[in-house]
Amino acid sequence: MNCCLVSKSWIPRARKHLFADVRFGTKEELESWKETFPDPSTSPGRYAKTLTINHPHAVTVADAEVGGWIRDFSHVVHLELGSPGRLQGPYDDDESGIFLVPLQGLSPFVKSLSIDSIALPSSRIFDLILSFPPLEDLTVTNCYGAAINKGGGSNLLPTLIQPSNPPAFTGSLKLVTSGAAPIARQLLFLPGGIHFRKFMLAWEPGEDISVITALERCSHTLQSLNIACGPFGASILHLCPY
Repeated sequence: MNCCLVSKSWIPRARKHLFADVRFGTKEELESWKETFPDPSTSPGRYAKTLTINHPHAVTVADAEVGGWIRDFSHVVHLELGSPGRLQGPYDDDESGIFLVPLQGLSPFVKSLSIDSIALPSSRIFDLILSFPPLEDLTVTNCYGAAINKGGGSNLLPTLIQPSNPPAFTGSLKLVTSGAAPIARQLLFLPGGIHFRKFMLAWEPGEDISVITALERCSHTLQSLNIACGPFGASILHLCPY
């Protein structure tokens, strides 16, 4: 902060450190950001490498109201969405679509994505995942998509047109959630398979886990495998070399 006061030429280099990690938890915090940095051309959002949005629905709605300022975070590498310990939603299809649009493809540099405690259909979450082609590490926890389907329908994803440039997926995949199987199934059957070094899957009793049979598609890269069954994935996970 002291370096910012030395001269204008020092400000960009100082901001690379001051705004490397930015967190939005409420609508008021986003509005405060806009008031502090009213000119998009001088916004320090482009310096952020880690962006955490603790209540993405409230923040993205507020973002639309104040002029789409979240899009200024165009160099984010690590994106974290959700509110640990507090499930958000459920939202209907129309609302969830609006909710996620400002976040899809937010930055072409996102390599790590974490989604926690957001009740959305698995298809919506999967669309968000595919919007980040450089993605290497993915964590989806406590996103109970299966519980919010209208009319009690299946939470399985429809057959999708596969992306021509799917995420890189070279790091770790962690799925601890009811409804994890549909997301895992689509990921494992992306063109060319996936290349995670670490894979962790926890599901609830009675959930379809036939997706595990597809692991052979990425067996040449897996170094460790964690699989568990229990309420909300709370049981002890077993670590074993693959």
